[in-house]
Order: sequence, then structure tokens, then C-alpha cells
Amino acid sequence: MNDYTEEINRRRTFAIISHPDAGKTTLTEKFLLYGGAINLAGSVKGKATARHAVSDWMEIEKERGISVTSSVLQFEYGGYCINILDTPGHQDFSEDTYRTLMAADSAVMVIDASKGVEAQTRKLFKVCVMRKIPIFTFINKLDRDANDTFDLLDDIEKELGIATCPVNWPIGSGKEFKGVYDREKRCVISYADTEKGTKEGTATEIPVAEEDRLRAQIGDPAVDKLLEEIDLLDGAGAEFDLEAVRAGNLTPVCFGSALTNFGVEIFLKHFLQMTTTPLARKADIGLIEPVTNDFSAFVFKIQANMNKAHRDRIAFMRICSGRFDAQMEVRHVQGGKVMRLSQPQQIMADDRKILTEAYAGDIIGVFDPGIFSIGDTLCSPKEKFQYEGIPTFAPEHFARVRQIDTMKRKQFVKGVEQIAQEGAIQIFQEFNTGLEEIIVGVVGVLQFDVLKYRLENEYNVEIRLEPLPYEHIRWIENKEEVDIEKLTGTSDMKKVKDMKGNPLLLFVNAWSVGMTLDRNKGLVLAEFSRN
Repeated sequence: MNDYTEEINRRRTFAIISHPDAGKTTLTEKFLLYGGAINLAGSVKGKATARHAVSDWMEIEKERGISVTSSVLQFEYGGYCINILDTPGHQDFSEDTYRTLMAADSAVMVIDASKGVEAQTRKLFKVCVMRKIPIFTFINKLDRDANDTFDLLDDIEKELGIATCPVNWPIGSGKEFKGVYDREKRCVISYADTEKGTKEGTATEIPVAEEDRLRAQIGDPAVDKLLEEIDLLDGAGAEFDLEAVRAGNLTPVCFGSALTNFGVEIFLKHFLQMTTTPLARKADIGLIEPVTNDFSAFVFKIQANMNKAHRDRIAFMRICSGRFDAQMEVRHVQGGKVMRLSQPQQIMADDRKILTEAYAGDIIGVFDPGIFSIGDTLCSPKEKFQYEGIPTFAPEHFARVRQIDTMKRKQFVKGVEQIAQEGAIQIFQEFNTGLEEIIVGVVGVLQFDVLKYRLENEYNVEIRLEPLPYEHIRWIENKEEVDIEKLTGTSDMKKVKDMKGNPLLLFVNAWSVGMTLDRNKGLVLAEFSRN
């Protein structure tokens, strides 16, 4: 047994996912508040004060009040070392969220109590199911009028196809919100609206058996309704089964209000009891165990210009096994080099702390001189294996990009390439036409705004975007066996190549894909890139 087994076993690494506006960033901040990582929570939308959410660091995020990139936050609580990956809720940035989920061992799903399961929740949830990630649900905004609780649970079960098990139960909502009933302790924790940015606040616990005291505290109608619902719950609800939770088949559900800070610590405590230590990961040589294997990690995110003063690039890595030491040499498998990682740091949104060591489960940022790609594996020099790649999702919107000032070609190309290496956009060029024009593909149109904003603010380049009609993209799987020049396509097809020189086809209409396959026997097309 290694001397760092204990350090690894106290790590918990999870992603927070939700539809935009369900209160995810607020919940993240309250976790940090309990961990003592911050003393005062920021007002996310920045209406009442000029403070912004700790996890939203990019200028455009502060202006719009939405999360554009995933951020990484680490804090200590109750003997655990917790790594939170906060993800963008907006669907236009879902690709960043998919990659972030690859680095998490479990996910916290935040649902708005007045809206239930929304479109984006559904999409993200499918990724969790695909990866069999355990999901923990926090139904938020009980301080506002909410849907019927049984309907909310029903909604999760029907829409997402996962069984639910309420850990606690809300008593009313909005102005009538009285608190939650803890099913395990069989007591009511009465609601107290704490000051929004602080963790102080007293909650009274009353055992349900002390009915008179309960009626005096929350009133007869609330008690009558609660007792009726407890009977229904105990009779019909799914039994709590930790194995089913860890297999991703059952989601424990807690209720509360992140804004008023009620139910957040209750949820955090339950969550930490149920989650696992860092999990083993699949590589091409089999499973890599966190404790018994030497250091290994993979890159799941690259972010340029986090620090305006330094214009740097940070590669974010999830440590999968062993202990990382800042002095150690590691093998960059894809680059074929043994090297030291430069300036290893723990990132708290845009604040940094230089690290001397880190353990399996931790997320670290290292300086990237332009050698890392998303999905790269790092391991100890005496080993050589690769973790499963992170798929590149097909963009759905395309535009031709031109810089307005032709003298700034160099900055323009550098900016576009660096932003593309982060995975936020994909760039293509005309196939063998000699044209230097750049075509940008994105998953969501908001990415175009981010590209324009960042090129102007970080690279001092103004651009003009010309939307293109293409909606479908296909990678050519068997490019060695196909003469791209002689491909017979449809009139709405365009041949392009990606940054690595791989040939791709763009189509305006979905039916053109099938027609092109019919016309070119032996051609194999794929919807996403595996390299």
C-alpha cells in the first residue's frame, strides 16, 4: 500500500450540470462558502453588486452573466478534498461540458423546481448514462413556487429513464416553503432564509414524532399534507440502494434553495457519504487503478489567455492514478517525449496556486507551450499507454471568417488556431484549392460571438463572419483508400480539410450524405472524429 493511499481516498471529483438558469453557479458558490474557500458569495448576475460569480472568469461571461467555459474549483470540507468542475449550462457550449464530464467521477444535476427536466438537462444526462456516471440531483429554487414534488420526480424518471430516491422532502414552496423532512432521521428541518451571501443561519430540527411541536412550528395544513406524503413515499418510493446509485441507475434527490442557502449543506453531507473515491480508468492496456498505479493523467481541456498579463495557455489534466510531484519527469505519450510539466498549478477560477504535489482525483493546470491536445495521455517515463480518446463532436453551424485588416493576418491565424486548440471551435480550409480562407464550425451559434469577442479583446483582430448554409459534416474514415479529388458528390457538398489535414465533407441537406455514399462505393463516413 502506497503512503499516499489516504490522500487519494479522501478525494471526490464531480461535475455540476444543469440547464441554464437552474442555479448551478449559485450552488457551486455555496459549496465553496462551506469549505471556507470564499467568505462571501458573488451575486451571479451582478445586479445588486459588482461582484461576479467566482467561477465565471472570462470577460464575456461577466458581461452576459452566463458560464461559457468550465472552471475548476478545489476546496476542503469535512476531511474531504473536493474538486468541482463547474460546466457551462448553455447548450451552445455543451461540447466543453461533454469533455469535462470525462474528467469527473460523478455528476450533480441541478433542476429548477418550477421547470423540471429541461432540454439541456436531457442532453447532458445522456452523456452521463453513456459513461455510467453516478448522478445526484439537487432540486433548487424551493423559495419560489414549485411544481408538485411527485410530478418533479416522475418527470426525472420518465424523461431521463433513471429511478429516483428522495433523501429529503420539501414542505411547501415559495411563500409557503417551511423546510424539508429528512427521511433517514425522520425529522423536519425548518426553513430559515439566511443572508444570501453568508453561511450563518439557524435551522431547527423537530422529530416528526413530536407532532404538537411540529404543528406549532409549521402550521396544521403543512403537517397534515406532510404526513400524507410520508405515507405515500414510504409505500411507493424506490428503496435507497447505494450500488444502484454508483452504477448510475438510481439518483438520490435533495431539495433546497441555493440562493437563500437552505438545504445546501444537507445535500453536500449526503452527497459526500454516497460518492466514491477516484475511479479506475480504461486505457489501451486495461484498467488503470488510482492507488496501485504510478502517476498518469489525461488532458481534457485547454484554455488560452486565462491571464491577460501573460498571454499563456493552460492544459487542464485529470490525474487518474498515483501521485504527481512537480519535480518528476513524465512521458507525454502522443508527443513521444519525456519531460517535466511546467508551472503546475491548482486553479480556482482565474486565481492560481503553484503546486508541488497532487494526487489521483485532482485537476491540475500546466503551462502548455503548444504541444498538448485534448485527450492526450501523460504517464510515468517507464510506462507507455493511452487513455480512451475524447470524441470531437460534429459542428452544426459554419461561417467563413475574414480579418478586416489584412495586415493582421499573422495575429488572426494565431488567434483562430489557439482558440480551435481549446476545442471551442473547429477550423477548416478549402480542400486543395490553394485558398487560405478559414471556415469555422461550431456546435452552437453563441460560439461565434465568443470567437469574435476573444479575437478583438485578446488578439486585437477584428473579423467579419459570413454564415454558410452547411449543417452536416462527415469525416472520411477510410481516407487512405479513397481518392478525394475524384469523389462524386452532390451540388450542395463542399470538400474541406481540418487542422490535421484530414479530409471532410460539408453538406447543406441531410439526404445528400446518403446520395454521396451511393455514388462512391466503398466510401466510409463518420459523424465525429476519433483522433
